[in-house]
Amino acid sequence: MKKLAIVFVIIAVLLSDVMCARVAYIYRDMLYAIEHLGFSAPASVAFIYGIPFIVGIVICIVLAVVFYKKAKKQ
Repeated sequence: MKKLAIVFVIIAVLLSDVMCARVAYIYRDMLYAIEHLGFSAPASVAFIYGIPFIVGIVICIVLAVVFYKKAKKQ
């Protein structure tokens, strides 16, 4: 069980890194589109793409805590 907890912590960290990269890339594209193509949506809309990653990170952290507590009981 302790190994599963470690695996889910690693997955949560990787998801956070991927989330940062993805949102930064979309934010950069939105700034370009606003400046050169005349889009009307603000660049902060790019942060909406981080919501699924945040949900996944929270789920991984909760599972890691559950597995760690189960491993501690054994």
